[in-house]
Amino acid sequence: MSDNAVHAPRVTHPLALAPVMAPPASVDGFVKQFLQHLNFSQGVTLSTSDVNDRYLALAGTVRDYLMARWLDDRARQAEQQAKTVCYLSAEFLLGRQLDNNLLAARLTEIAEEALAQCGTDMDDLRAVEVEPGLGNGGLGRLAACFVDSLATMSVPAIGYGIRYEYGIFRQTFVDGQQVEQPDAWLQMGSPWDFPHPEAAQTVSFGGRTETYDDGGTTRTRWVPEWSVLAVPYNMMVPGYHNGRVNTLRLWRAVATEAFDLRIFNSGDYEEAVRAQTYAENISKILYPEDSTPQGKELRLQQQYFFVAASIADFVENVLPAGFDLANLPDRVIFQLNDTHPVIGVPELMRVLVDEKGFDWDDAWQITSRCFAYTCHTLLPEALEVWPVELLGRLLPRHLEIIYRINEEFLELVRERFGDDQMRIRDMSIIGEHPTRSVRMAYLATVAGANVNGVAALHSQLLRDKVLRDFAELWPEKFTNVTNGVTPRRFLRLANPGLADLITEALGAGWTVDLERLRGLEAFAEDPEFRERFAAVKAANKRRLGEVLRVRDGLDVDETHLLDVMVKRLHEYKRQMLKVLHIVSLYEGVVSGRTAVTDLQPRTVVFGAKAAPGYVMAKRIIHLINAVAAVVNADPRVGGRLKVLFPANYNVTLAERIVPAADLSEQISLAGKEASGTGNMKLALNGALTIGTDDGANVEIRQLVGDDNFFLFGMTEPEVEALWAAGYRPADFYQADDRLRRAIDLIASGAFSDGDRSVFEPIVSNLLYDDRFMVLADFASYVAAQERVDVAYADTDAWTRSAILNVARCGYFSSDRSMRDYLARIWHASPVV
Repeated sequence: MSDNAVHAPRVTHPLALAPVMAPPASVDGFVKQFLQHLNFSQGVTLSTSDVNDRYLALAGTVRDYLMARWLDDRARQAEQQAKTVCYLSAEFLLGRQLDNNLLAARLTEIAEEALAQCGTDMDDLRAVEVEPGLGNGGLGRLAACFVDSLATMSVPAIGYGIRYEYGIFRQTFVDGQQVEQPDAWLQMGSPWDFPHPEAAQTVSFGGRTETYDDGGTTRTRWVPEWSVLAVPYNMMVPGYHNGRVNTLRLWRAVATEAFDLRIFNSGDYEEAVRAQTYAENISKILYPEDSTPQGKELRLQQQYFFVAASIADFVENVLPAGFDLANLPDRVIFQLNDTHPVIGVPELMRVLVDEKGFDWDDAWQITSRCFAYTCHTLLPEALEVWPVELLGRLLPRHLEIIYRINEEFLELVRERFGDDQMRIRDMSIIGEHPTRSVRMAYLATVAGANVNGVAALHSQLLRDKVLRDFAELWPEKFTNVTNGVTPRRFLRLANPGLADLITEALGAGWTVDLERLRGLEAFAEDPEFRERFAAVKAANKRRLGEVLRVRDGLDVDETHLLDVMVKRLHEYKRQMLKVLHIVSLYEGVVSGRTAVTDLQPRTVVFGAKAAPGYVMAKRIIHLINAVAAVVNADPRVGGRLKVLFPANYNVTLAERIVPAADLSEQISLAGKEASGTGNMKLALNGALTIGTDDGANVEIRQLVGDDNFFLFGMTEPEVEALWAAGYRPADFYQADDRLRRAIDLIASGAFSDGDRSVFEPIVSNLLYDDRFMVLADFASYVAAQERVDVAYADTDAWTRSAILNVARCGYFSSDRSMRDYLARIWHASPVV
């Protein structure tokens, strides 16, 4: 056996892999297992159970069914040893699991009938389920779509992340301002994941390094100061109707020695559990606020914690005993979902060199073929960097490895470009200004076999601007994979009325071959189909209205154009531009310049959370709520303009808003949005897009056609030219009467009970900074909205355009994204 081989015990007896309980193949079988779970898992009878008991028993019954297939797939993978995709992501924004798992396993109708026989309404149990908020937005939702598609395509894959005790915060509004509450998603139990403490990994931090002689070879070892245990919780990811069940493995941090009895008995109870508290902080909360040194350190701990545990898990537990790690690139690709997992690069080098005895060059050849990097941003401040002081204190051996990687990389730069000191400074993994830091995106680019953007324009800008020097050095590394969304959740589950209409028109099979939606183009010319399509949209608006009425006390008028802007609150996404449009419409009516009867009836729906430390974003949320309160209550508007901002936007609410939307607001400044996925979900559900040529908007417009897309705003080259010429936002304010009146109305205190100081920071930011050129694009945006009003007035023509949006957006399936990754980056194959 090679010295480089993995040594780990393996359970090989076939009975050890056999499912304990046969899956429910009939309604009677489902009833039997459901009642068994009530009795033996929940400790209640049907008559004494409450709704949470019944939900957990239902989840357990479905989980039994998936478990049988999951065990089969693990056994088959252990036997076949096919290349595995390990998707490393700090976020997995999954959404509710019950309906998705029932749909994938073809159990929905069986479960509904079985519960009916038990006198239980499935909808009552659906309402109990708590969504795990293990992501912040698009990054986590994308990761969830990708693992869904990989399972549906029968590709061996493991998603690796963190089992946060508290996910993304629960947003509430107090006096219109965002207040963050803990997201206690585990409070009533989590039936969909299950721990494997026997497979826990030890993850270490701090300490020092030392050199020693190993038979004439000088080697380095890390002597850490403290360690935690990473306990894996497996969550099953079923493929759609194919019997495949992959794994999402989330790590929870626990102390290696959680309790000191001697200290406890001495009366120092707090000190007795200090180690437990300190360790559990690592997986306590998604994205701790990092404006403090302690917050920054905790974030780095989180990143290393899950990546180190994941690499160790794959090497020690997934690979077979005796595997020669020289062949590791043939068995795995670690996909880095943004920069959060990039610390995995020096970690794999440490494992290979320090623990497995590889020499440096051989270890680098292996490592540089095992990673690929997806960049999700164009904003320089979003390209993560870690201070050398912090990284060296927390992970001293990893900093040494990064230094050597950088040293050898800069030698390569000098060989290729000569002694160009500015280029060397610009490309160095170690940045020197303003503080000495490790540039994680650069480390990922140097180490990754491939680097990809997530939309055609984004990938081009990565090559031309963000990582230009690297693209010049390694043009073959760079590629594009446009994002996608899963049609199972965002069409079949979220929009059953439209899904049924599509199936009636095209037959079954489109759910796993979304390009078949092209067949709907012919139906766009069919008056009866248009009428039925419009009826589905109206029903979805009524359904949304029922949800918001109960959830938030808000009303939706189904006769209104439903104008939707749902996304993370960030200045570059330009929710402020939408607010100015609303204020402009309102000001026109109250000033008498616009007759209220000339207003197209419109309800604007916002959904957005701001990062807790992002002050300007939170001010904009306050302004949106303040505008909503005034506009909605003003009788002069006659109910023809409404603004709704339901709190705590999440996947569950998205599944109601997206199918109801008429207009999709994708209005970021050109050159700032990487891709977006909300734009895809909305277009696939028949919303027309008003947007700039930014991110995946470009590809949506090209596919659906200019006649079915409301384009406005500057192009990316025009944005750059205006900056270069010296952008003065006040000039646009002075030149546009409508813009000036809208800003002046905000500044006057009209939305803050006359207190001009409340929103003065927003007004000053617009007039004197306006980094994302809201004022420059305002006139073009308003003109595009006027085209929207005219188009929506022709209901039949609008419906035709909506159908064509659905028909032409099959490209945006995450299944297609996965095929592109498999072909261009991962070079892995499905296993049947």
